[in-house]
Amino acid sequence: MVAVGIDNIKIAVIGAGNMGGALMTGWVRSGKIVPEQITAVDVVADLLTQRQQDLGVRISTEAQPVVAEQDVIFLGVKPQYWRATVAGFKDKLHKEQLVVSFMAGVRVQALEAELGDLPVVRMMPNILAQIGACGAGICTGEHATQPHLALVLELLNLVGTAVVVSEAQMDAVTGLAGSGPAYVYTMIDALADGGVRMGLPKEDALKLAAQTVLGAAQMVIESGLHPAVLKDRVTSAGGTTIAGLHALERGGLRAALMDAVEAATRRSEDLGK
Repeated sequence: MVAVGIDNIKIAVIGAGNMGGALMTGWVRSGKIVPEQITAVDVVADLLTQRQQDLGVRISTEAQPVVAEQDVIFLGVKPQYWRATVAGFKDKLHKEQLVVSFMAGVRVQALEAELGDLPVVRMMPNILAQIGACGAGICTGEHATQPHLALVLELLNLVGTAVVVSEAQMDAVTGLAGSGPAYVYTMIDALADGGVRMGLPKEDALKLAAQTVLGAAQMVIESGLHPAVLKDRVTSAGGTTIAGLHALERGGLRAALMDAVEAATRRSEDLGK
């Protein structure tokens, strides 16, 4: 399996909901993976029909008939159902395949206990994979090799960027990157509401807020500078920005965001117990 390139790799995505759909959309959108290489598996037939119509991927309501012919099986069902799901098809798997989990809280060791000596990789992406802007963390199990890791990184790089972390750090990745888009959406909504409060039409305020967040994030990435350095470049003595920053500090924005990452991390840990 490790010799298979992405141009002819066969992928099953078991769990075709929001995250599974985002990954498939991002891969197809990249132009490097064609729809025929992907099989979406889910128990919700209407959802599969929608994925097929939107993306052109193959579909199946059962994993067992399709997993044996796949090179990589991405597993993204709800954490409370994963053991029952895996039990339904694990006897069809073979050692040349790779299993990649993107389930919150499910440890690599737990998957290996179910799958034996099959190579397992765990990753935590986010729904921004849909537009090629995902941030993801990845770690490997005992039987996964460097080529396995390289293959998953290559697939993730088609839909964004990834960092290699330890298993112990994956819950923190979940709390930051996995849940992070929701925090940013809330920030955009709040910024736009602030504009509306000060007299802007909501449509204009949303456009300005979203573009400002996009541009600020892009500058952090492209410049390589610490956000604090860039913040200081926008902040002049006695100006409007420092007045706004003072209000944010008084309202505890930084602490609230840190608390959000911690709360989501703890929830991910709970899901793994």
